[in-house]
Amino acid sequence: MKYLRWGVTLLIALLAGVYTIRYMTVHPREMALTLFILCVILFLILVLLARFGRKKLVLAIPLALVAFAIGYLGTTYWFLSREDPRPLPAITRALNDPGKGHTAIVYFTHGEPETYDPIGWLNQFREFDEQNIAFVPFPFRPFFVHALRDKYLEVGTSHHRQMHIRMMNSLEKEFRAKGDTSTQFYLSFLDDAPRPDAAVIQALNDSASQIIVAEVFLTISNHTAEGKDLIKEVQPEKYGAKIKFTGPLWDSNSLRSMFVHRANANIGDTPKSKVGVLLVGHGQPDEWDKEFPTETEQETAFRQSILDLLVKDGYKRENLSLAWMEFKRISAKVTWAHHPRGVISSAARYL
Repeated sequence: MKYLRWGVTLLIALLAGVYTIRYMTVHPREMALTLFILCVILFLILVLLARFGRKKLVLAIPLALVAFAIGYLGTTYWFLSREDPRPLPAITRALNDPGKGHTAIVYFTHGEPETYDPIGWLNQFREFDEQNIAFVPFPFRPFFVHALRDKYLEVGTSHHRQMHIRMMNSLEKEFRAKGDTSTQFYLSFLDDAPRPDAAVIQALNDSASQIIVAEVFLTISNHTAEGKDLIKEVQPEKYGAKIKFTGPLWDSNSLRSMFVHRANANIGDTPKSKVGVLLVGHGQPDEWDKEFPTETEQETAFRQSILDLLVKDGYKRENLSLAWMEFKRISAKVTWAHHPRGVISSAARYL
């Protein structure tokens, strides 16, 4: 009987570790039930430990902690190893099929789910591990995901998808206005559904002869690389379709000019010579720069070229600044504090 008590105590402690991770990572709809189960488990542990004598308690507590750690780490490993659930359609097109002659444009951007879904970050963790890039130690990754869920609970929903649907629709409208009635458009996301490879497969199945992947990113980064890798695995050329990538937008004159127009639209009656403009980039850790230096280099070059355009438009160079949202030394908060005049903050990273 005494061995049964030991076994039950260790089993309950292990389940406490399991349900700790479950509570930290489940969808908000499951939070209440999971928290209730976790509280019951913790109560049972206290009851069971209280039944041990003082001498046995000295051994029972460390063993229970070990069992908890096994449950915690095992469930963390299981959670982080989840396969990407986003569906991939079957390829129905025959090999070397020339298609029907039309072009498909795959609008590819970062994206984020409308409601909490950690799969994008789980894929990111795996990618960093493969590249030996340090990012959140393994035991603490559930806390990172928990913080992500808290953000969703705070804002309710993400409108990222709807914004890109509007942008792609406006792009299609431009094509139709210029007389192009054959080009087909497909939306795709790195961290939302559909994935870029799913969009390419759909374009193949719709008999596109040429596929253009419009990379709606600012810089060449691990995000653009991951998208290319997913698409290359489809091997569209094998099915008779040509494929091209537009490259990101860091050298787009139109996009640079848009920031000047946005600044002008927000200064009101204030003379440009008395307005400060702060361009805030996202930033990435220095360790990541070793793998993808183009991200920081191109983001800096893009913002610097915007400052040059602002100067040409009448703003004073001494009132213009660059800063980073995170990871880099010159933060937006510090730069803001040193600006005595009004500041317009323009964040340049994802579009």
